[in-house]
Amino acid sequence: MTTGKGKIAASVAPKKTKPAALKKKRLPRTKYNQQELHEIFRRFSIQRPEPKGELLHVNPFTLVVAVALSAQATDAGVNKATRELFKIADTPEKMLALGEETVGNYIRTIGLWRNKAKNVILLSKKLIDDFGSVVPKTREELVILPGVGRKTANVVMSMAFGIPTMAVDTHILRIGKRIGLAPADTPDDVEAILMRIIPDEYLFHAHHWLILHGRYCCKARKPECEKCVIADICKSKEKTCDIPAALVELPQQVIT
Repeated sequence: MTTGKGKIAASVAPKKTKPAALKKKRLPRTKYNQQELHEIFRRFSIQRPEPKGELLHVNPFTLVVAVALSAQATDAGVNKATRELFKIADTPEKMLALGEETVGNYIRTIGLWRNKAKNVILLSKKLIDDFGSVVPKTREELVILPGVGRKTANVVMSMAFGIPTMAVDTHILRIGKRIGLAPADTPDDVEAILMRIIPDEYLFHAHHWLILHGRYCCKARKPECEKCVIADICKSKEKTCDIPAALVELPQQVIT
């Protein structure tokens, strides 16, 4: 185009902007370098060489049910409710045959038991109708089951099928922010950060190590820093001790 004085004006191309859905979200950075991250999980691996989830189950189906029931409930409380239930209903067919009312009677001590009983029956029917009674292995399929969210799917993928995942529960969410390991506000963001920074050789057991560390050492009300094997590395403002606890293997977990 030309200006009023006959000069040619340079055309300015509009800036290209990525659609919102395609923009990569910027996640908070961990406070730890690669050497520190490796040392943290090396110590966890010595302390608990074979960490285990603390929900009782006998197969992938009962694991899905147990994890779905554990939302806003303790593992010990879920185990108390499901110990007898799983003796008589360890398949989707048997669970569906019991019916919502009977399932509810078994799990009445668990928070939100009415809605959870309904979801257990719907979950069982969905598995029978759409998956041939076989628990699927992919996150995309697992999360379409009633009562199953991303955290539940990640637990099942890891514990039932040996797929490295990061199941972010309240313990991991708290620890991530408290010690600066994954200082984000949502489970999805914490998961994304941890999956990116945890050394590959420690990733499979990492979510159990963090959960157990949060449950028994870096507790919600008051962290027990004197019992912490990473006290010298920890960057939490709340910590009360800089001397790490003795790095010894803990007694084998007792699941109640």
